[in-house]
Amino acid sequence: MVILSVDYGRVRTGIAVCDKNEIIASPVTVIKEVRPEVLAEKISVICKERGAEGIVLGLPKNMDGSEGESARNVRNFAVTLHEKTGLSVELHDERCTTVSAHGYLNMTDTRGKKRKDVVDSVAAVIILEDYISYRRNKL
Repeated sequence: MVILSVDYGRVRTGIAVCDKNEIIASPVTVIKEVRPEVLAEKISVICKERGAEGIVLGLPKNMDGSEGESARNVRNFAVTLHEKTGLSVELHDERCTTVSAHGYLNMTDTRGKKRKDVVDSVAAVIILEDYISYRRNKL
């Protein structure tokens, strides 16, 4: 199943997608948009272009597992995204994904503006890889 991954942010949102066999997750883009409705529409277009059959949306939980304002914003965005795309939107714990993305970018010596431009799509890849692994282990 082609799954689109979303690392939702107030300013920048990372997008990644996997192949139909759920083996390889690849970064797609980073969308710079602050209006949730417009962002959901842009993601809907990408879903159609990529043939996405489902969406996984990173849920930012606190380290103790509780949810704060960011998680509430993501839950609200999940509803908007489902309405715009008509696809199921699964929420998946994204704790430490941005930290991991920065670690990967350190290993590749990606710095400056380029780093800022790609970190969110790398985080979306990490969310998607973790979600794919979860799906494999669940079945």
